Amino acid sequence: MLRNMDILTRVRRERPLIHHITNLVTISDCAEITMCIGGIPVMASAVEEVEEMVSSAQAAVINLGTLLPAGVEAMLKMGARARKKGIPVVLDPVGAGATGYRTKIARLLLEEITPPIIKGNEAEIGSLAGVKGVKIRGVQSLQSGADPLQSARLLLEMLNYKAVVAATGPVDVITDGKRAARIFNGHSLLPMVVGSGCMASSLVAAFAAVEKDYFLAAVYALAAMGVAGEIAAETGEGEGAKLPGPSEYKIRLLDTLFHLTPQEFARRARIEIV
Repeated sequence: MLRNMDILTRVRRERPLIHHITNLVTISDCAEITMCIGGIPVMASAVEEVEEMVSSAQAAVINLGTLLPAGVEAMLKMGARARKKGIPVVLDPVGAGATGYRTKIARLLLEEITPPIIKGNEAEIGSLAGVKGVKIRGVQSLQSGADPLQSARLLLEMLNYKAVVAATGPVDVITDGKRAARIFNGHSLLPMVVGSGCMASSLVAAFAAVEKDYFLAAVYALAAMGVAGEIAAETGEGEGAKLPGPSEYKIRLLDTLFHLTPQEFARRARIEIV
């Protein structure tokens, strides 16, 4: 059963520092969404400083979007220090399944840093779980190959530690092996925003910084992303009303998260525990 949904208040009150090693394409978007939800972003990726930087953070994101050898070294160092200090890491295995190298590095990070939260799209999670029939083009999920919740559970069974797996798609699914949830919030414009998946990982990290039940943190974060996505797409009434384009929509999305109240969040969130 879900707790009182005051997590937005806690994030804004505590203003957690969220350390990112993330996609160069979406680095500013991840920083902006972290600020809009109430956290403080830092995007330090130099191998010489990642251990020191993450030591003062309350949560961290490792995103494989821009995958370079030096970046992998930094990810491993940051992840190891975070694990030692008990700082939650959200691993976003961007493009896992698209190339052998990406899949190999994603598996390496799962094994070496044991991230307590893994958040990817349906195809990325399915690829890491070894599901047949997965289709991914670049970083876009085309076909999950199986029920996403089944894929998430299969991935958990492959790990030798406890974790939360979240697979995003038309319906987001989250499980820790014992509990599972589906999130029915969202809008068809969200996939049109470049970096919306990366931004969602930043939200998950911000929520995990203040909520030590990482299952709940992931559920609330993805629900908040979906609720904001719905509100951002709302238009005025009348014959001439039309949906915003992707660029305007992204701005609305960020502003909506900034203004989202716990009451509106609780009223609009559509979360099913299964």
